[in-house]
Order: sequence, then C-alpha cells, then structure tokens
Amino acid sequence: MSSELRVAISGKSGCGNSTVSRMVAGRLGLPMINYTFKDLARDNGMSFEEVCQKAEEGPEFDYLIDRMQVEMAEKGPCVLGSRLAIWLLRDSAFTVYLDASPEIRAARIAMREDIPHGISLEKMLARDKRDRDRYLRLYDWDVDDHSFARLIVDTGSLDPKAVADRIVKAMEAD
Repeated sequence: MSSELRVAISGKSGCGNSTVSRMVAGRLGLPMINYTFKDLARDNGMSFEEVCQKAEEGPEFDYLIDRMQVEMAEKGPCVLGSRLAIWLLRDSAFTVYLDASPEIRAARIAMREDIPHGISLEKMLARDKRDRDRYLRLYDWDVDDHSFARLIVDTGSLDPKAVADRIVKAMEAD
C-alpha cells in the first residue's frame, strides 16, 4: 500500500463509523482522526447540544472542525472517520461509506445511549435532516448521495470486525 495512504470513512450515526474507523486504523497501523462536535464541546466546556445549536446558527464550528480534520489528514497517512470524511478527502483517499437502515441505526443508538428505541429513532431522523440541510447550505454537498465512494458497505447485518475486514480486503485489491 502507498506510503501516503489515506482512508476516509463516513456514515450516519449508528452505522459503526467510529468503531470501524478505529479497527481499520489499527489493522493498517495508521493514526485515526475523528475530531467531532463531541470533542469540540468537551474542549470548550460546552454540551454537545450547545455545540449543535451553535452550528445551526452559523458556519463557524463546521468550518473549524472540517479544516482541523483536513489539516490533520494532510500531515500523512491516516484513517479519517467522520460524517464528512469522504467529501473532505474525496480526491486524496480511499473513500468508504457505511450504511444501515434507519431502524438498525436507531436500535444501535438506543442501546449505546440507553434510551428507548422510539426516542432514538425520532432524534436520529431529526439530526439526519438537520445535518443534511446544513451541509447542503454550507458546502452544497448532499450527504445522502455517497455514490462516488470507492466502497459502500451495508453494516446492517455485519459486526464491526466483518466490516473492517471487507474494507481492508477492498483496499488490498484496489
């Protein structure tokens, strides 16, 4: 594999993006970059909800996080795992999109956050819509169109190890 290997892995919440990105980075011996609104909230003493609200009010937080991720990725080989990774590194990485049905994603989030499935589904769908609208407004990127990704994996019936295996095998064959 190339000494300048960059892997960009994206997916909506509940698709296994963070877990799979970590596993792929470990398998390839690459650093993982995953700086998110949750990290920004922690680093600035804010709640995740406050950061999301601020992001709705103006583009500053989105631009900051996205610029930071690109700058970190440009330093060398890495795995960038984020909702926008495949758009941010579209021309300079092996791009992977992880997908799963809304029902499966909501069930995973409900289990992870220990909340009822119905509440999880409602919050997740609202977030998906807010994020899609925001990225269209900020970048003119439709995050529901990931057809350009080199690999699309439906994670619905796969465990994270199987997803990571599929990604690494596809990269080796590329």
